Amino acid sequence: MKSYVHLENGDVFTGKWLTEQPEGNVTGEIVFFTGMTGYQEVLTDPSYKNQIVVFTYPLIGNYGINHEDFESSKPHVAGVIVHRGDLPHSHYNANSSLVQYLDKWNIPMLGNVDTRAIVKRIRTNGSMQACLTNQADLKLAEINHANEAPVPVVSQKEITVHGNGSHHIVLMDFGYKKSIVNYLIEKGCKVTVVPYNTSYEKIASLQPDGILLSNGPGDPVELLPQIDNISAVASAYPTLGICLGHQLVALAFGGKTKKLLFGHRGANQPVADLVNKTVFMTSQNHSYVVDESSLQQTDLQVRFLQVNDGSVEGLQHAKLPILTAQFHPEANPGPAESSVIFDEFLQNVKSNSGREKVYA
Repeated sequence: MKSYVHLENGDVFTGKWLTEQPEGNVTGEIVFFTGMTGYQEVLTDPSYKNQIVVFTYPLIGNYGINHEDFESSKPHVAGVIVHRGDLPHSHYNANSSLVQYLDKWNIPMLGNVDTRAIVKRIRTNGSMQACLTNQADLKLAEINHANEAPVPVVSQKEITVHGNGSHHIVLMDFGYKKSIVNYLIEKGCKVTVVPYNTSYEKIASLQPDGILLSNGPGDPVELLPQIDNISAVASAYPTLGICLGHQLVALAFGGKTKKLLFGHRGANQPVADLVNKTVFMTSQNHSYVVDESSLQQTDLQVRFLQVNDGSVEGLQHAKLPILTAQFHPEANPGPAESSVIFDEFLQNVKSNSGREKVYA
């Protein structure tokens, strides 16, 4: 039986189910990922909540699924589109195949699809709504799409503590990746993960040395009700914002965000550090970006720029120890050369050690 990918612009592509056939239609925003590896990390990254991911590399699944590379406890994607994804897998750490893993979580994967053509449509028309279905004729406008704000869904509900290092970092969870916590622990930190809407007063009672605003899914303006709280927290402690966290820092200090045509996703995105005059390759996953023109009347300065399109990739504050990155310095998947940003953040933490607040 043929299956279909319906795009919001009216294009239709054929394929076949590589996983169990889903019940009903599967909808979500369709995006593409350009990495040759890292599909396990992508599937379990909460930033991909409610999205249908097209893998541009034609052969996906050849090293299976293991217990080490999960970024969260379950996959968050709405669906997967590949050219080939039912390959025999071979890796000493593998515990299951890609198909078996997705079936366990009822995540559909459509294969034998012209992924090159779909990506060309996305690059031309931008990220858009899509539907995976058995119906050849379908009016996408009549399908109910998920419109629930994703951050409250993916953020953990309870406070948890990881590691026992000498520097205490409170991580505000907007949809964090496990590798961020692991990296901080390796750097000698104790990490307390708190829900996204934890108040400044509660965070202050935890006596942190620094704050990390995590990555996460969705449009940052959906979190405007939290902006005053985020501003208070970031103003009080050395802060690092990653991906969505970076965008929230911009909003908290007077900047604005906007949506890119098709976003940046993949493990091959070049970024220039305007302070250190270096360029490094980064791992990224975002649709929204900070509007550089909105920063002119703020204390935020552009620190990192995307080499290909000149978009803002990170900020620093003129007066406060605040640093942000649109990309993922912890990589996973991707190159780890930008991990030096964690070192700079922790240096800010050490420099502020012993002070109750940066300023009142």
